[in-house]
Amino acid sequence: MKNLLIIFIILLLKNVSYSQEVIYTDQGYRIPTEYPKFNFPQDHGSHPEFRIEWWYITGHLTDSDLNRYGFQATFFRYALKPNATAGSSSFGNEHIYMAHMALSDIEKKKFYHEERLNRDGWDAYCSTNKMMMQNGNWTLNQSENKTIFLNATIQENVDLKLALDPTQPHVIFGEKGLSKKGKDPSACSWYITYPRMQVTGNMILNNKNINLKGEAWMDHEISSSQLSKTQVGWDWLSVRFEDESELMLYILRDQDGKPDPYSKLIWIDKDGQLTHMGPDTFKWESKRSWFSKKSDSNYPVENTLTGTKPNGQRFELHVIPLFDQQELTGELGGIAYWEGACDIYENNIKTGEAYMELTGYNESLESQLR
Repeated sequence: MKNLLIIFIILLLKNVSYSQEVIYTDQGYRIPTEYPKFNFPQDHGSHPEFRIEWWYITGHLTDSDLNRYGFQATFFRYALKPNATAGSSSFGNEHIYMAHMALSDIEKKKFYHEERLNRDGWDAYCSTNKMMMQNGNWTLNQSENKTIFLNATIQENVDLKLALDPTQPHVIFGEKGLSKKGKDPSACSWYITYPRMQVTGNMILNNKNINLKGEAWMDHEISSSQLSKTQVGWDWLSVRFEDESELMLYILRDQDGKPDPYSKLIWIDKDGQLTHMGPDTFKWESKRSWFSKKSDSNYPVENTLTGTKPNGQRFELHVIPLFDQQELTGELGGIAYWEGACDIYENNIKTGEAYMELTGYNESLESQLR
């Protein structure tokens, strides 16, 4: 699921009104429904009739000396009123655009990150016709041949220019095209993902020019609310295995600390076929935590995931962070969360690369936004 942020993600859960085909919140925002009829590339762009959506990319990179890096880029759109228009670069007061950028220098255990917050037309923009958006000098654009271009800087340390090419078609998570996050009718999203993309590009890191290559994952979620009232946060994991299969996991944590029944583990085989599994089929267990003095948060950064694969084979995955201090501290959004590069081990053998997101460990996300 993603990122987060969560300042945009937890929305007031109200009663909903129904029509035969479309569902709305009492505030007038549209709610995703089953069997969506997408039209791409248009639906890779913005959907202003929904209250919130985000485009989220994480990946692992190496340079010519095989030094490793992780990166995160997240663009958020948040509507301030129903029936807001979008896609105009002129000044307005209908949308807020937030964005997060991060780079993990694995060898030096150095974490660079930055947040941005702008209104539409005030150095921020998002197209309704295709994936094309900006927040300051950060841009994310998809070309006609489906290559995605990311340009971003982080403080004065990082200047990143990447080209991301999907190696397989996008997938749509959720049963009947709807990713349910809780029993509230509005706690759901349309969830479109490129699980594996080849990445090439370069960056300037502390005045040094570095050529890069690697792989990345991209989520695009469309919603008007994400969590139910009893949920306080989530653990999220994406894995790209060396056998060219993938995995996505989200653990929705209830107030009692237990996984919510709407938590999901989803396997993606080499042909893009999905297998959805509920929390009664797997176990997510923390093995080690890291305490952040900046946010007063205790994050479970090392975990194991056990269960049964779709083929009936038992598995035990060990999720190991490449270093602990990969926390975005919430200077603008006010909510800290952990988002970091990890490796996956089975029987002490590395079998994949991952990104993990941990939210709601300082206090309940909903309580922070009341």
